[in-house]
Amino acid sequence: MSAEASGYDATNITVLEGYEAIRKRPGMYVGSTGIRGLHQLLFEVIGRSVNDVLADGGGCVDVTLMRDGGVRVTDDGPGVPVEAAGDTSSACLETLLTRTHPGAGPGDRRRASWSVYGMGPCVTNALSRRLTAEVRRGQTLWVQEYSRGAAVAPPAAMGPATGSGTSITFWPDAGIFDTTDCSFGVLAKRFREVALLNRGLSISLTDERPPGGVRSVRFQYPDGPRDFVAFLDAETGAQVAPDIIAFEREDARMAGSVEVALSWCGRHVEKIRSFANSVPTLEGGTHADGFRTGVTAAVNTHARQRRLVKMSDPDLTTDRISRGLTAVVSVKLDSPEYQGATRGRLGGGATVHDCVEQAVREHLGTWLAQHPEQAAAIIARIVQETSRN
Repeated sequence: MSAEASGYDATNITVLEGYEAIRKRPGMYVGSTGIRGLHQLLFEVIGRSVNDVLADGGGCVDVTLMRDGGVRVTDDGPGVPVEAAGDTSSACLETLLTRTHPGAGPGDRRRASWSVYGMGPCVTNALSRRLTAEVRRGQTLWVQEYSRGAAVAPPAAMGPATGSGTSITFWPDAGIFDTTDCSFGVLAKRFREVALLNRGLSISLTDERPPGGVRSVRFQYPDGPRDFVAFLDAETGAQVAPDIIAFEREDARMAGSVEVALSWCGRHVEKIRSFANSVPTLEGGTHADGFRTGVTAAVNTHARQRRLVKMSDPDLTTDRISRGLTAVVSVKLDSPEYQGATRGRLGGGATVHDCVEQAVREHLGTWLAQHPEQAAAIIARIVQETSRN
């Protein structure tokens, strides 16, 4: 059918830009208009704050669920540059809140990613009925108001300020979302994960909504993944192993680092959690596979060298070695590669696998050699379990 016959011409094309496009198709930017999308609004804001304080060597990010339905995110980072302050060399506040980020999503290894979307606070601004930004920078407090993604007025200097940082308060648009009531439990779980994976970071969550009074938690862990393994064991009611093996290694071959913590406890199930740039990789991937290969190689090598298994016996299998194993495998990469749109499985080919495998094999092998009694007990339990089955 010709264009003339169908009546289709340039007048049928509508060009949407900025907040209009986001409000027209919110699911494309936050995944859904349900509670998952609502939480994504917060993740877009807190992600910027967390990366600001991590780049600055660590700091605090405080999140408050307010009684009137608003959400406030405050950090003690350097403060977003404000164009009206004369700082036009950097991305200014208004740019942050009105434009998607060209490099959004997983960035270099210093960044903690929060989701598969990662479009930036402009998405939160567009999908909120109201947003207020406050910036403490250069001993001045700057404030700017937005309504459904559009600036009400330019940033205004409101007086002197001490310290530095940014505070963004937003009220999700009830005309877009099925609910504007965030889940304290879901948020606390994700905040805990990110704090456990990033030493030096402190995240608090305060809920002003309960009729019985305010509740608040703070997450900060000096030992990172080592604390994560202890938490996982305590969470399942298993006896926390006295020996948690942990290490971190940079490797230029994969343009990143790997951090691992593991222990064997009394359970008979495997509990291995893997992450790439602080995002859970629920389907595993090259880093998780490399970890298992490395553990299997280290255990079998030690068992053979110390004659803890009969020379005629076959090698201990990965499945048997992993029984009772709790582990956290976290890689932070400059350019992570994922398999599939949901980023549930890390790719990166043989490079990531081999780097993680080598690091685990060497560090675990050294630990086993330096702790012969504990190593013998671990391997004896594996051998007994293998014989029993």
